[in-house]
Amino acid sequence: MPVGNGHQAALISELVAGFGARPEMLIQILHRVVEQFGFVSEAAIRQLADELNLSRAEVHGVVSYYDDFHTEARGRHSIRICQAEACQAMGSAALTRHAQESLGLALHESSEDISLDPVYCLGNCACSPAIMINGRTYGRVTHERFDELVGAMGGDD
Repeated sequence: MPVGNGHQAALISELVAGFGARPEMLIQILHRVVEQFGFVSEAAIRQLADELNLSRAEVHGVVSYYDDFHTEARGRHSIRICQAEACQAMGSAALTRHAQESLGLALHESSEDISLDPVYCLGNCACSPAIMINGRTYGRVTHERFDELVGAMGGDD
């Protein structure tokens, strides 16, 4: 039974139907919800639970477990800074402080333009510290390189 905004509810129903309303497809459906709306609203969680015959707790648990899913609107651009051991050894803590100060955001915060999040491995350990901007990984990021990369984001969508 659709919940919340009628247009959003109808699109979610279509997504669910497209995956055969199979509960084991929840992660794939959630990815599509994020592609469509940018985040997974509380209304979407309730609707997905109803349409997939899952509890709200099950759907919310998946949403809260994976870094790709959020329950609030995110910035147009995503910046993730690796916090894993190799990156920490090469200065990711200082890079994180620099990012927070220069962007005016704490980790897990968003502005309309930027979301700043930790990530716990980008698979780029040999080139640490590593960051990911809008799905693209960069290695050996200094404070100056970070500022250059953020400055270059301006026209990207």
